[in-house]
Amino acid sequence: MSLEVGSIVEGLVTGITNFGVFIKLPGGETGLVHISEIADTYVKDINDYIKKRDKVKVKVLSIDKGGKIGLSIKQANESSGRKNQQSQNGRDKRQENKRPVSSNFEDRISKFFKESDERQHDLKKNTEAKRGGKGSYNQELG
Repeated sequence: MSLEVGSIVEGLVTGITNFGVFIKLPGGETGLVHISEIADTYVKDINDYIKKRDKVKVKVLSIDKGGKIGLSIKQANESSGRKNQQSQNGRDKRQENKRPVSSNFEDRISKFFKESDERQHDLKKNTEAKRGGKGSYNQELG
């Protein structure tokens, strides 16, 4: 079977390392799913997500001249998920769930600055309390 970049195929997990997973593809070739392409979330331990001899759907990301095949599990799941999420009229259901932007840019930036100033004030107060007050060290010496 000839693999093409962008195609989604099913393979068998043959090896797990600390940097990725080796997948045996139809046709006997082996590709690598890098740890960053396993899930949408941070993956600390691959064994929490996948086990040896699991069957997984993968998307072919790259095939270099040396024959190395780069694969992705998360992109294969995203691609199949998008197909399932589209309704009959062609609209993407995820677009329907997005909340509307209720305020303009100026309102949002002023809210950001206000919250930022409050956080800075709290941090400054906390730091000064740990140092024994504002400039107390210099006043004692001087």
